[in-house]
Amino acid sequence: NDEKTFKKEISKAFKELANKGFNRVTVQVRPCADAFYKSNYFPTSEYMFGYQGAKLIYDPLEIMIDTAHKYDLSIEAWINPYRVSQRNDFSLLAKNNIALKWQNTSKLIVLDNGIYFNPCYNEVTDLIVKGVKEILSNYNVDSLCFDDYFYPTTDASFDAAAFAESGATDRSAWRKEQCNLMVQAMYNAVKQANPKVLFGISPQGTLSGNEKQSADVQTWGQTAGYCDYLLPQLYFGFQNSTAPFAETAAFWAEQVTCPDVSLWIGICTYKIGQQDTWAGDGMTEWQTDSQVVSKELELLCNMDGIDGAAIYDYASTFQPESSVSEILSSERDAIQVLLQTPAN
Repeated sequence: NDEKTFKKEISKAFKELANKGFNRVTVQVRPCADAFYKSNYFPTSEYMFGYQGAKLIYDPLEIMIDTAHKYDLSIEAWINPYRVSQRNDFSLLAKNNIALKWQNTSKLIVLDNGIYFNPCYNEVTDLIVKGVKEILSNYNVDSLCFDDYFYPTTDASFDAAAFAESGATDRSAWRKEQCNLMVQAMYNAVKQANPKVLFGISPQGTLSGNEKQSADVQTWGQTAGYCDYLLPQLYFGFQNSTAPFAETAAFWAEQVTCPDVSLWIGICTYKIGQQDTWAGDGMTEWQTDSQVVSKELELLCNMDGIDGAAIYDYASTFQPESSVSEILSSERDAIQVLLQTPAN
């Protein structure tokens, strides 16, 4: 989009959110090792103009911050810290992407589905910290959130040498510690830059999913100095066989015990009208029940230990497919009532 169109669309979207009772908007700022803002460390994102490293002819993050604050919305910058690319083709990276410098070294993990930074290197942590400090020194964001991509695979080969060199004996604990060190460094960097800015993490919705990624969610939720909030992605229905929504939300409320850490629950609208492939007995729930989202939000509003909720995502909530537009219209109304009802 050109700048004029972008401003117009963002203004329309943020105004709509404010009118519906939302108080916060999350915007993607670094989907991979690239940026939706002016950066000295990361090239312009390919999702801006179709290829990575294009000249930034306007600053999307600056526009989104100004617009959010105009409508009294707080704004959260969403970052994928370890993901370099969602494909494994180095030729698609911009010339100034640091991954080209680190190509063929163990600082990168190259998989069929993409390229990732290897969490166990200080240079990787330093780069992520510098990237966040850069955002905080140049942009008036209210919070920063890390997405759920930590270790992208449980494979033992890519960090075998570093693990052997470390002298550690438990690979799982060692990998968790690498992520913990990065998370702590990030928390400290945020608080040094601006103590009012919140730092959060949005982990996978289940403990087993986080274990596979070496994401030490229990430490983050039970110990001060890692994050200000956790936002687990509970994109499940009530009848999901593996992770039924109500029980999974209650599980998270038990994990987050540190008084300095808030718990916000992520729920989704994109499954409305869809078959939920991995939900077992709840496979057809989103097709047969038109009120899953509003029921989930209502449950969260009345549940102890839960401080807020976030809905993923704007497009599926406000610009749905025509087949579910009637359901979404009704759900938006129900959500608005819940959001605008004063807390007890």
